[in-house]
Amino acid sequence: MEVINFILGIDPNYIIIGLLAIFFTLEQVLDNPFQFKKRGKHFLHNLLLQISFFLMNLFFLSVLISAIEWLNVQEIGLLYLVELPDWLRLLLGVLLFDFSTYWLHRASHKVPFLWRLHRVHHSDSSMDSTTTFRFHPVELAVVYQAGNIAAAAVFGLDVTTLALYYFIVYIFFFLEHSNLNYPNWLNKTLGLIFVMPDHHRVHHHQEQFYTDSNFADIFILWDRLFGTFKLIPVNQMKYGLVEFEKDEQQTFWYLMKSPFIDIERRTDKS
Repeated sequence: MEVINFILGIDPNYIIIGLLAIFFTLEQVLDNPFQFKKRGKHFLHNLLLQISFFLMNLFFLSVLISAIEWLNVQEIGLLYLVELPDWLRLLLGVLLFDFSTYWLHRASHKVPFLWRLHRVHHSDSSMDSTTTFRFHPVELAVVYQAGNIAAAAVFGLDVTTLALYYFIVYIFFFLEHSNLNYPNWLNKTLGLIFVMPDHHRVHHHQEQFYTDSNFADIFILWDRLFGTFKLIPVNQMKYGLVEFEKDEQQTFWYLMKSPFIDIERRTDKS
């Protein structure tokens, strides 16, 4: 627990900056499975989305923490019905936050308004490590924070567990989105339990049949259990959404306003 407390004591912004520096640098010096131009502009527009989320979350993060701490004081949630050692409660908590996020992510592909927000992430036709930042700030600061509060209320989860979950999930996010070549054996070993980059690349495939799959962030077990797991070779993948292929639709300002624009969802170029 001392190691975990030390990790959670680090400013999460430093962790995110460090991960970005590592993975973005690796993308420049190693071979990439996908080649694309204008990486500087791509970096800038995705970074602006992250900054917008950071500013919005200054308020919503305090609401999140206050709400979960109140739930904990009232001992609301299933885990309060049993006595568990701290390490097991922490492990189960990470599993349950990931389980809850799986279902919220899945709903984001089915509920029209949630998809309007979530398609900002899927609109990226040139996925790399900065795609980790490519979320509409309303989705992250409002929808997902509300989901975290709901998960805490149902399962009895605390802020420490949530912090550990996000520490782990950001590592997975950078692994999953980075434009790097990964060994195929990962899919048949660690990929039996955990989300591997090739799994998440399928999720970013332009064809909706594949976009609506592999919803998990950390544990691919959820997709395997609930029938949403799919895998295809990396060289068959094409990222993005057909309705977002124009250059002006890849800009920060367009992505910010896009949830409030009627854009027909298309699965082909016809």
